[in-house]
Amino acid sequence: MKLNLFDIVGQEYAEAVRKACSFFSDLDKDSIRRCLRKEISFYPKDFYRDLVRFLPRVGKKVSRPLECSAAGAGTAAFQQHTKTAGAPLSGLGFYRIGEDGRLYLTTKSEHYHAPLGHGFPGYRLLDHARSLGIPNATHNNTRGHITRLLEQELIRTAAGIAPDDIDGLNDVLQSRNRFVLNRVLNLETGSLAVEAALKMCLSRFYRPQPGCPRRRYPDRIPVFVVIGDDAGDLTGNYHGTTTLTQLLRGMRPELSEKLEKQKILLIRAARPNHGEDLDTVFENYEKPPYKIAGFFYEIVMMNYAAKRLSEEFVRRIHALCKKHDVPTIVDEIQTCVWSPQLFLFREYGVKPTFVAVGKGFPGGEYPASRILFSAAMDTLPQFGALVTNGQEELSSLAYLITLRWVEANGEVIQEVGEYYENRLRDLATKYPDRVCAIEGKRHLAGIYFHDLNPARSFVEYLNQAGLDISVQTYKSGCPPCALTKLPLIAGFEVVDFVVDTMDRALGESA
Repeated sequence: MKLNLFDIVGQEYAEAVRKACSFFSDLDKDSIRRCLRKEISFYPKDFYRDLVRFLPRVGKKVSRPLECSAAGAGTAAFQQHTKTAGAPLSGLGFYRIGEDGRLYLTTKSEHYHAPLGHGFPGYRLLDHARSLGIPNATHNNTRGHITRLLEQELIRTAAGIAPDDIDGLNDVLQSRNRFVLNRVLNLETGSLAVEAALKMCLSRFYRPQPGCPRRRYPDRIPVFVVIGDDAGDLTGNYHGTTTLTQLLRGMRPELSEKLEKQKILLIRAARPNHGEDLDTVFENYEKPPYKIAGFFYEIVMMNYAAKRLSEEFVRRIHALCKKHDVPTIVDEIQTCVWSPQLFLFREYGVKPTFVAVGKGFPGGEYPASRILFSAAMDTLPQFGALVTNGQEELSSLAYLITLRWVEANGEVIQEVGEYYENRLRDLATKYPDRVCAIEGKRHLAGIYFHDLNPARSFVEYLNQAGLDISVQTYKSGCPPCALTKLPLIAGFEVVDFVVDTMDRALGESA
């Protein structure tokens, strides 16, 4: 696909930018107009073919290593886990050259940040915008046209509305139905996006500040329900690193105990894909003095061995929540963009109250998250979830570029993702003595092992071969699992290279 800034931001805005730019710049009007109209080929075939040529060199030294690397001043925990060999010197597409001079395949998409890889040609439109003087920094009260346009586009795509259906979009934006997503808060990180949803849920029990309207459930104790691990503990989920979202995954247990003892707040877990747990938690806490305040879940639990919630289980969650007036919060920080429909919840056919997105949408160009939610939950005052850095125009432009490319390439994204998943399942069938299951969905896949040591040996082999893959060992009770998150720009050749390398790793360890 080829697009220019006119195509992304609209002709009227582009013309206004052209006139404003001419005030500050020495560029003549024709030069400014050419910059606005210069088309960029988002992902040229020649670019992809050139990338594929490097596959045989993955894992080999292709550049001079960095001999004297900065020690840094990180925390003890970060310093302990830092691996400078793979730290980036350069990157292009689905590759990274590490400080050790070796070529790495970014098989985890740089931990979800880079679904379109490094140096994605479509992001050159960001440079065009900068050259025209479109500023990045702004504030909530002066959210720019691009950011407001993005808000509409997120609502449009979340609702499955065609790009030219203006009336359909307007109907959604004006709805007060709590099962319709039509509000957006622009934030900096996924943690803040999820916590904003948590704050809105809490506002039904505790006023955000004096002067706010009376709460819906002032005499009930809020209970937040999450998806836990297979033992029923809280540790399976990951909804962020703010204090309240840490409580959801079992961190700061003494604080949780005190909050519960004082009848301020409770947190309970249901095991993944255990419908009886859902029934139990609703029976126990959907009655006075309690009230379930919100149900948080990730469709693919990438921080718990890529465990995927079944369609039946997710629909049961939504049926119970709808019956009992419980907001549903779908955390798509790790799955958004990897679905050919941009949001994985759409493939499940459910209507959440909140959807958190981030990481993948800005493509690693900027940190930027969003919380999409229903107007029925629009209860926070101006400073209820305010962040200054959530409104940047260029980060919103990065979102729009990613959105356009994924929306246009949904069919091939699904085809390649399913090809990868099927090849992994064939691999599991070939080595049943070590591989016991394949979890996740399409590009987001987990390879389950019977024991931890074979999983570690498998990952060590792949790392030596230049594949950036990790095994989850930091959560007690987590199944031994090797995690992958293939970039969306990876085609069939990349899938074959990855799976063939895995095949050798398993075959040589037989």
